[in-house]
Amino acid sequence: MEESSGENVKLVKRTKEEKKLLRKQIKASHTLLKHEGINTVSLPTKSLVVANGGLGNGVSREQLQDVLRESGCVESLLMPPCKPYAFVTYGSVEDAQRAHTSLNGRQLHCQGQGVTLYLSFVEKVGCESEVSTQLPPGLKVLEEFVSPEEEARLLDSIDWASPNDVVTAQKALKHRRVKHYGYEFRYDNNNVDKDKPLPGGLPQVCDAVLERCLWENHIEVRPDQLTINQYEPGQGIPPHVDTHSAFEDTILSLSLGAKTVMDFRHPDGRSVAVVLPARSLLVMKGESRYLWTHGITPRKFDMVPACDSATPQMVTSDPGDLTLSKRATRTSFTFRKVRRSPCQCAYPSACDSQRAPTTPGAPALPRDDGDASRLETRYVHQVYEQIASHFSSTRHSPWPRVGDFLRSLPPGAVLADVGCGNGKYLGVNPDLWAVGCDRSCSLVQICADRGFQAFVSDALRVPLRDGVCDACISIAVIHHFSTQERRLAAVNELIRLLKPGGRALIYVWAMEQEYNKQRSKYLKEKDPKSDDRDGPSPEPMTDNTLGHGQGDAGNDDACLAQGQPKLTVHTNRTAFTSQDLLVPWHRKGGASKVSDTSDESKLPESDPVFHRYYHVFCEGELEDLCRKVKNITIQTSYHDQGNWCVIVEKTL
Repeated sequence: MEESSGENVKLVKRTKEEKKLLRKQIKASHTLLKHEGINTVSLPTKSLVVANGGLGNGVSREQLQDVLRESGCVESLLMPPCKPYAFVTYGSVEDAQRAHTSLNGRQLHCQGQGVTLYLSFVEKVGCESEVSTQLPPGLKVLEEFVSPEEEARLLDSIDWASPNDVVTAQKALKHRRVKHYGYEFRYDNNNVDKDKPLPGGLPQVCDAVLERCLWENHIEVRPDQLTINQYEPGQGIPPHVDTHSAFEDTILSLSLGAKTVMDFRHPDGRSVAVVLPARSLLVMKGESRYLWTHGITPRKFDMVPACDSATPQMVTSDPGDLTLSKRATRTSFTFRKVRRSPCQCAYPSACDSQRAPTTPGAPALPRDDGDASRLETRYVHQVYEQIASHFSSTRHSPWPRVGDFLRSLPPGAVLADVGCGNGKYLGVNPDLWAVGCDRSCSLVQICADRGFQAFVSDALRVPLRDGVCDACISIAVIHHFSTQERRLAAVNELIRLLKPGGRALIYVWAMEQEYNKQRSKYLKEKDPKSDDRDGPSPEPMTDNTLGHGQGDAGNDDACLAQGQPKLTVHTNRTAFTSQDLLVPWHRKGGASKVSDTSDESKLPESDPVFHRYYHVFCEGELEDLCRKVKNITIQTSYHDQGNWCVIVEKTL
């Protein structure tokens, strides 16, 4: 590089480290343009985009602000939700230039791993802010409902060291500790045994809180059941609606010890993230209690408002008011009134008192790895083996953004498609050395018949050497693993196959079939029983009797996690109401040609229905899973027609 000053011409040589940093900066700019549409410029401006400096990388607003302010006056800092970048605007071009020079390559320590910042100039900052307007109907969050002294007394009253206490029922669940008072909540049927009250009733230490709730008209009758949950950082509870037939309308939940974020979702796909501060009382009644699911995503950091706002309890998508909050141990006291008569609420679609009973023979959630393996063998592996030909006939068009990823790879790159199905992605870019693997022998044979290289393999144990691939893809595969440990192992296996600098693209089904005010193609279908055989939306789903066409499931299902909650069968073309479920596949006579019949009452009795296990991912869950893997960075994440997607890069 030459610099001219008057008549003197001086040659400036960059060091090896400076050249390496420049290459990294350029690569970061190309990645932002390709995956996010962010154009960087070479001439200095007041605004910069900070690659790797986003909430999606585990960087908090406070941490990033402290670093950016070293270079001058920061006018604004925008951190889009779940994105691995941020935008900063300085008070002057000189301050921005100073930041560009001094902060490029700066390393931060975030959530137990190091991230390196790369800054580039931008002419304008484009960041949409979508702000939710209200909480779910019937929901209230009352902050500072108990004093610090009351909080301490309530927490001190819990004796976790006495699991055999006769007045309580204590459970050591996989993801949290639980105590029940008054009545035991049974997780095998998600209900209470109303004829077997626990001795002692509710603890006396709760009397003052309940009297205040009655006095302030938050409840009309005194609760007679209490569930105490203790959540360590990283623990959560799946989305659910408290069983209608078990409890009356209003439910109270007191948060003690630490705050958390609880996610509420309507069946139509709308979602609201609600901040529950320590010592706050959550009141759920009416629609929020009966229709919206509520759950806590298992993670160690929550995305929360950075300052007081007009809606302090809600996490909006305002990029100017988001940061990360580290979780601590939280204990919740949830008070409910046991119901003595069938529920007659106005939400029959979600009411177990007003709908048909749970499908007999449905398997339960797995308790351990053995349960998980048996569940997946029966409700994933065997199903795809039996539907392989029909499945392949409905899978012929590559999803556009997957095709873009494959075409971005350089000629001669080695690609592994783990869970390749019928191989529809193996021929997208003929300049690659592409190989696929799948658990289904029949699908691998279809790949071979189409002239593709593929072999039979489990996605948890791919028989390829470490670091042999330039890229890997996993499209609609990891959601078939039935425990978080197995889903994490599947991601680790993808990373093991990659060379340093190699990238992996992962797609999984999303809980949110409506995102950014857009409904997925899956929900847009008018006919609730019609099949969507192609495109980027979820695969065809029809509802029928569990086990039709699958033989006698009695003995196999009996050994699957007895005492655990049963899986539900998903209803076609509706929003997901739980994360773990069975999705029906109607083979329609096994014909390879797709039938136009949508009225199942007219289908011949011989048409079999198969049920596949799925774990649908909540927003942020896939990124949280990837952050548990060592030596990778998340390049980008996005929502694509009902799927959550990430591209990760192996760093070492």
